[in-house]
Amino acid sequence: MLGRCETTECHTPPVDSTLSDTTTLIDTIRIFLHLFGVAGWIGGQILMLALLPSLRHLSSDAPRIAASRFAIVAWPCLALAVSTGIWGLAEIDLSTQPDGYLATLLVKLLLVGASGTSAAVHSNTQSVALRGATGAITFLAALGALFVGSSLVG
Repeated sequence: MLGRCETTECHTPPVDSTLSDTTTLIDTIRIFLHLFGVAGWIGGQILMLALLPSLRHLSSDAPRIAASRFAIVAWPCLALAVSTGIWGLAEIDLSTQPDGYLATLLVKLLLVGASGTSAAVHSNTQSVALRGATGAITFLAALGALFVGSSLVG
């Protein structure tokens, strides 16, 4: 068992399982909330991509109406993912991380920034071409951040 001495030679003090359990629970909640935010941000974009042809078929206003409803969920999901990501970074001593980890983290942060920035442009432009380009950038950057971020785990 964790923190218990199995032999008489062991002089390690027992681990305070209450503190350990609390820390594990808090870490689990933080990671759950982070993944929930990421799932809402990326999953919502996948859903919107799937619905877009049908929405266009319904009316010329249907995509805009659906996008405004999507934004009510998507932006808080991105905010949740970013805030829990910052919380997670606060739990890591970056000065002890290898250069490869730091480079990967930088790429992930740039992709998250690109996704959020292009989404903001996407939701505020009147240009159909710019809306199409920024929609693609938003989605691909988010997928890239998810892929790169998954290599940071472990």
